[in-house]
Amino acid sequence: MILDLIKNRRAVFPAQYNNQPITKEEILSILESANWAPTHKRTEPWRFKIFHGVSQVALGKFLAETYKQTTENFSEFTYNKFMDNPVKAGCVIAICMQRDPKESIPEWEEIAATAMAVQNMWLTAHDMHIGAYWASPGILKYMDKFIQLEEGEQCLGFFYLGKYDGDLPEGVRNSSIEEKTVWV
Repeated sequence: MILDLIKNRRAVFPAQYNNQPITKEEILSILESANWAPTHKRTEPWRFKIFHGVSQVALGKFLAETYKQTTENFSEFTYNKFMDNPVKAGCVIAICMQRDPKESIPEWEEIAATAMAVQNMWLTAHDMHIGAYWASPGILKYMDKFIQLEEGEQCLGFFYLGKYDGDLPEGVRNSSIEEKTVWV
């Protein structure tokens, strides 16, 4: 049942990943599910840049060095995390959004559509027993110095993927849906 899949999906962080590789076919299957997200006026704004293999090392170096050059409060721990997390993952996907050049819909709707595409990816990955985590560090604004972004395209985050061992913790919510609902 889809509700069970939704309720059991969790953020699985790079520190939890084992060293089992993720195949290109698995990545393509996850990406295919993204392409079926709802999209107003069919703008299909989601764009993905895939770091798989050697490019993950380059991504880690770029993130760590960019952090070092742009932060006011340098932390060796954070620097190492930026350097290591892409390599711990089986794959890292840069989540990008291409703004409709006609601006036929509000920007927030295109961001929301991209987020729905990521939710599709997350649920598909979870169903394949691949852990996932969406990170959105402040240094995203510098990604155009590392990867080519089209005019109107922006990077919204990184989607880390990795296989993991064991069970995930049970989910909790701070309040019920009834507490967040008003019937009119």
